[in-house]
Amino acid sequence: MKYKRILLKLSGEALSGKTPIDFEHVLTAAGHIKALHDISCQLGVVVGGGNIWRGRSGGTMDRSRADNIGMLATAMNALALEQALIDLGVPVRAMSAVSMEVFMDSYSAREANKSVDEGTVVIFACGSGSPFFSTDTAAALRAAQIHADALLLAKNIDGIYTADPNIDTNAKRYVRISFDEVIARNLKATDLTAMSFCREYGLPMVVFEMRSDESFVMAANGVNAGTIVDNEPGFELA
Repeated sequence: MKYKRILLKLSGEALSGKTPIDFEHVLTAAGHIKALHDISCQLGVVVGGGNIWRGRSGGTMDRSRADNIGMLATAMNALALEQALIDLGVPVRAMSAVSMEVFMDSYSAREANKSVDEGTVVIFACGSGSPFFSTDTAAALRAAQIHADALLLAKNIDGIYTADPNIDTNAKRYVRISFDEVIARNLKATDLTAMSFCREYGLPMVVFEMRSDESFVMAANGVNAGTIVDNEPGFELA
């Protein structure tokens, strides 16, 4: 595999269906994670909370409080995903950036690395534990803290495009592009803070479509993987 040790970012929407947390969809997402675990990937997972609540959707609510609600949403998703992985026989441990010992362990970089080393999938809940920072940024942070080879972003689209492919039929997908190009072109791959963090620490980012177990394995192999973002200058179009 090109990337042996991985931080996978899953959107909360991947777990939703007929209800905000649809266990059939949760099991599907867990199956994708199991496919990576089965090929001996060492895995950390950050899950979003957008299926339940987004801080920026809090209207006139204080942003810090709105983001705190969003952190609780990620905790609920983490618990659901943890149960699904247990049901599939995958060793798993959920850790929270915010203390909630009744429900899951508190985050510790040392303990997280130990678990990942042992082949346990570690799910990171509550983002970075701070308001104003997205779960994409939290994923970049956790990727650096567990010494991941790459940050994999599972999306509903198969990579980064020159324009919105849902609007512009002439939009082309980047096979590879540098962080500098993404930032300069203001491409909507992930938030700028996460992108800048990965650029600074030389952490490759793989943006790919969450469609099947095979797409996750291809992303880990860096082959036909959507879009790879790294520090190499320039870009390549599909």
